[in-house]
Amino acid sequence: MQRTEAASLSLYAAVTEATVTACREAVIHLPADVRRVLEEAHARESNPVAQGELANILADLACAEEHLVPLCQDTGVPVIYLTIPPTVPLTEELYDAIRAGVRRATAEVPLRPNVVDPLTRANSGDNTGEGMPAIHVRPGDSLSITVLPKGAGAENTSQIAMLLPSQKDKIEEFVVKTVLAAGSRPCPPLVIGIGIGGTFDGAAALAKEALLQPIDRMDPFEQHLCDSLNTLGIGPMGLGGDTSVLAVKVKKGACHTASLPVAVNVQCWANRRATVVVEAD
Repeated sequence: MQRTEAASLSLYAAVTEATVTACREAVIHLPADVRRVLEEAHARESNPVAQGELANILADLACAEEHLVPLCQDTGVPVIYLTIPPTVPLTEELYDAIRAGVRRATAEVPLRPNVVDPLTRANSGDNTGEGMPAIHVRPGDSLSITVLPKGAGAENTSQIAMLLPSQKDKIEEFVVKTVLAAGSRPCPPLVIGIGIGGTFDGAAALAKEALLQPIDRMDPFEQHLCDSLNTLGIGPMGLGGDTSVLAVKVKKGACHTASLPVAVNVQCWANRRATVVVEAD
C-alpha cells in the first residue's frame, strides 16, 4: 500500500510539473513551424504596411524569448490535451494535478487570470473554475500534457454550421464568410482550424484539435481554402496585404448520414501550443 501511495504522489507531482512547463513553453516560445511560416510570409509580402506588421510580430517573438515573458498579453484560457497510455489509470487525481499545474503556472509564469463565471463574471484568479481548464483525454503510447492557449479575440469569431449532405460544396463559402466577418478582430494573419463531420459538439472539438497540427504543410484541400482566404485582402492586423491567413488545417470525423456539421475555429497568428511528456516513477 505504501508503494502504491508513493507512486500516486510521484505521478501527481510529475503531471503538475509537466502542466506548468507546458503552459510556460506555450505562451513564451512560438512553435518552430509557426515561426517559419511567419518568416516566409514576411519575405514574400508585397504590401509595405503588411510587411511592417509582420516584422513587428517577429520582433515581438524575439523580445518574448529574450526576456522569458509571454509573447501576448492575452495568455488565453488553458485548453489541455491529456494523452494517456493504457498503463496509466485515468483518475480524478490526474485532473486535480493538471488543475494544480494551471494554478501554479498562473502565478509563476505569470498567466493573465482570464477565467470567470459566465454570468456573475467573478474571476477565479487562477484560471480554474467549472469546466476550466478544458481537459480533453486522448489515448496514446506515453503520458503527455499538451497546452493550447486560446485567446478570446479569435475564439469569439469562431462559427459552426449544421449543413446538409447536399451542401458539401458550401463548405468553402461558409469558411470564407466566417473569416471575412471576423475581419481584424482575431489579430490576423490567422490560422484556421476546420472540423468536418461528427456531431454539433464533435465538429467544434475537431476544429480546435486541428490547430495542434503543424502548419508548415497543407494538403491540396487545405491549400485551396488558404488561397481563397488570402484573396480577401484583410492582411496582418486588418491593415491590408497578401497574408490574411497563414494556414488552414482540417480534421474530419464520421457523421450521421443526414448531417454535415462544419466548424471553424479561428486562431490568431500566435498559434501557441506545447507538449511535455510526463516522466514519473
